[in-house]
Amino acid sequence: MTARIVLLVTSPRLPAGLLTAQAWDTVRRFPVFAGADSELTTAISVAGGTVIVPGPQPASAVEPVEETLLAAAAEHGTAVWLAGPAGDEDLARRLGLRLAREPGLAELELMYGSWDPPGARLLDAVEVMDRLASPGGDPWKRQQTHDSLARYLLEESYEAYDAIAAGDLAALRDELGDVLLQVVLHARLAQELPEGERWDVDDVAGGLVAKMIRRNPHVFAGVRVDGVEEVIDNWEQIKAAERAASGAAAGAGGAPSPMDGIVLAQPALSLADKVLHRAGRAGVDVPLPEPDAAADPSARLGAHLLAVVARARADGLDAEGALRRAALAYVDAVRAATTRS
Repeated sequence: MTARIVLLVTSPRLPAGLLTAQAWDTVRRFPVFAGADSELTTAISVAGGTVIVPGPQPASAVEPVEETLLAAAAEHGTAVWLAGPAGDEDLARRLGLRLAREPGLAELELMYGSWDPPGARLLDAVEVMDRLASPGGDPWKRQQTHDSLARYLLEESYEAYDAIAAGDLAALRDELGDVLLQVVLHARLAQELPEGERWDVDDVAGGLVAKMIRRNPHVFAGVRVDGVEEVIDNWEQIKAAERAASGAAAGAGGAPSPMDGIVLAQPALSLADKVLHRAGRAGVDVPLPEPDAAADPSARLGAHLLAVVARARADGLDAEGALRRAALAYVDAVRAATTRS
């Protein structure tokens, strides 16, 4: 039987004991070697495995690590090396070259004992932000507040919007990272709030998960729907019920309104679009203001613009996006004209 050397790769982002059944069977049956003690070597030892840490090996060592592994594999049939996240490429290369020169000496096998689940790098983002916002970290981040960061959240969101409008998906990836930075930083700052008021990134994620499950009963609760329109109707009804429950819990008076929860700080055209959308879905028939009936020039202009947004909605157009594209085209035209001059 040919000897075997197993390079066991594990995720550094998961608890040490979370290994596959195949990996646990291997580390219990055969000697395990590692470059240093770790939580994983401790877990294997506690579970009855044999762990050997050769320690740092100088380049001039008479018996480098690969020789030790080959000897153990020859004696026990299999030897295991606890590889780092990158798979210890240098060791694997040296072993590969040695085995290519001496076929039949041993087989080299790469085994994944655990791997990063989707979203695992978000844990890295949280860890890095904690370091930056903790004593000894970044002074600028430590002096920020939710208020001081508010404009950056808007700016980063608009930059992500610009990437989408430009069709630049590579830029969008980077811009979404900047948006995520704001989310993680706000959550880290909230950990410093007084007792009873503080929250953290897990509370943010937990609230998001609960909301997604609650608002998508056709996916998570077996509710039958007939098309996207019914999905949207259910979503709006669930949101209305949430607002009503939130208002009751806060002791708010009066009946809930379809205008509740609209983000008033958004650009005026998109705000008008959202207001008209909510009113239409609620079946509220309130006439638009008549531009000619307003004595104030500013009020007449506002009424005209609201009517324009209403016409855009009737035609299935996005007034905010259309004006933005027209403004950007005008920017290009002005630049071209100034360049020629």
